[in-house]
Amino acid sequence: MALLWRTFPIVLLCQVTLGKVTASSGPSGGVLLPEDWVLLHVVQGQIGGGNYSYLRLNHDGRIVLRMESARGDADLYVSDSTLHPSFDEYELQSATCGQDSVAVPAWFRRPVGIAVYGHPSHLETEFEMRVYLDRAVTEDPFTELTYPTEEGAGDKKPGKKLEEEEEEEESVVWTILIGLLKLVLEILF
Repeated sequence: MALLWRTFPIVLLCQVTLGKVTASSGPSGGVLLPEDWVLLHVVQGQIGGGNYSYLRLNHDGRIVLRMESARGDADLYVSDSTLHPSFDEYELQSATCGQDSVAVPAWFRRPVGIAVYGHPSHLETEFEMRVYLDRAVTEDPFTELTYPTEEGAGDKKPGKKLEEEEEEEESVVWTILIGLLKLVLEILF
């Protein structure tokens, strides 16, 4: 009897929590969403197993993609460097058996390529993707800095380019030091 009274509050708490999560219905598909999210699009589609369906995102700002597989298993791949991302070439991905979700940063170059992949474990997959604008995100003024690429165009991925430049500088320094060492060894021997 004492065990029953100990577990009762836990069960009641779980039921109340689940009731709050599933009580919401409407445009969010039964899931509570932040108030700052604005629904931009709802995309529904079908895709064969092992195939891709490509979409293009042009909206600015932080965009959240939430995809639910109604039947089968759809995976999500996102890239700002190609309009045809795949499971070999992507920047962001979500490949779960349930709901897939990806947050596209505001600094990604537009247009952003989106690929929906139908997992080959199913002959056909039906999916629904909801596209939200996250208005709560305030932009960091330092993310607007551009870094030159080999083509001379601006690239808004600061971390990647800085690391490559540092490695290149280290490489030049090591090349010079090794050259000097060889010269000294030639003179001595």
